[in-house]
Amino acid sequence: MNVLVTGAAGFIGFHLCKYLLARGDRVIGVDNLNDYYDVNLKQARLRELEQGASSDRFRFLKLDIADKSAVETLFSEGAFERVVNLAAQAGVRYSIENPDAYISSNIVGFMNLLEGCRHHNIEHLVYASSSSVYGANETLPFSEHDNVDHPLSLYAATKKSNELMAHTYSSLYQLPTTGLRFFTVYGPWGRPDMALFLFTRNILAGEPIDVFNHGHHRRDFTYIDDIVEGVVRALDNVADCDPNWRGVNPDPASSFAPWRVFNIGNGKPVELMTYIHTIEKVVGRKARINLKPMQPGDVPETAADVEALEAAVHYRPNTTVEEGIERFVYWYRGFYSV
Repeated sequence: MNVLVTGAAGFIGFHLCKYLLARGDRVIGVDNLNDYYDVNLKQARLRELEQGASSDRFRFLKLDIADKSAVETLFSEGAFERVVNLAAQAGVRYSIENPDAYISSNIVGFMNLLEGCRHHNIEHLVYASSSSVYGANETLPFSEHDNVDHPLSLYAATKKSNELMAHTYSSLYQLPTTGLRFFTVYGPWGRPDMALFLFTRNILAGEPIDVFNHGHHRRDFTYIDDIVEGVVRALDNVADCDPNWRGVNPDPASSFAPWRVFNIGNGKPVELMTYIHTIEKVVGRKARINLKPMQPGDVPETAADVEALEAAVHYRPNTTVEEGIERFVYWYRGFYSV
């Protein structure tokens, strides 16, 4: 299978490309290599991909999906059958500081990809959404059948917009689309702006860590291998129309069109302080903790209902936090020689 993966130099994109290449697919990876975080890490991921696959099965293009003409050329010349869109401006907090970046990548860029898929008979578009879409919803665990009309950050609003835009194209053009709401992804080669990376780096360096909401957060931490397995199974299982869907009582998780959304989470929320204590145990050092108030746009707790994912693709994430943190710290020590 020929697959286009956007955001190929990113955390999830890198791991997804490795998986697809290992099973024999041909992959075209694109990324704009922006400097939201260390570009050297992104380039190291690409080197790993290029060294691990033959040139006829992996090709990388530096490309910004917000560039309409570049995306049109990509689809015209790509000859791929399915698309996974992981390219996006990430981060809840950064969306407060730099909202324009989110509109450019997450809205304009996604629109360009939808148009490419529409005009080039793509069999299936799978795209990254986020647990952030649940916003002010306080019903736990979060279910795809819940209303998600109250986002708390522009980042979350753009991800909800992606789901709505995808539905429009699924309805108008019968383009099969699947949105995946990721829950706090972590693991080797992870993003430097995420908690596990920040905490590990600072604890090893003897520097304090900032812990928001005075440490009372609970998060559904989901290991990267579990995320990738869910993405691939969703990609292979093309979205279809739900014959039981009715507009008189519309289900937010499915449609009369070939459109659907799934949570991908571990389904077992962990107290943030427990998470930190696990890092301390693996690293072998105590953290110096600065307790701080809740940040704007943040939510106190996330928890994924993954019943729909399991029913559709016969998979449920199962990596424990202890296993995942140990694998990350092992990678971090080796990669940074600490």
